[in-house]
Amino acid sequence: MALHIKNPRARELARYLADSRKISLTKAVIEALQSELQREISRKPLAERLAQIAHDLSAKAAMQGRRMDKNEIDEMWGHS
Repeated sequence: MALHIKNPRARELARYLADSRKISLTKAVIEALQSELQREISRKPLAERLAQIAHDLSAKAAMQGRRMDKNEIDEMWGHS
């Protein structure tokens, strides 16, 4: 599937990037978008990014079994 960029300025910028890196127009657009998304993500405060990671991981981790009580945890760590 071909990439069609209708906006002349957008086409010019994409072509310049593609030519300067000696890559396809599609690859240039993908790389530019990935770079911009990474910049956007890095603008979020660290605490917010960590909270999102914690949320994503907790959604993936299904709790199995039962919760350990304090005595079991102490025993596991050798704090009898």
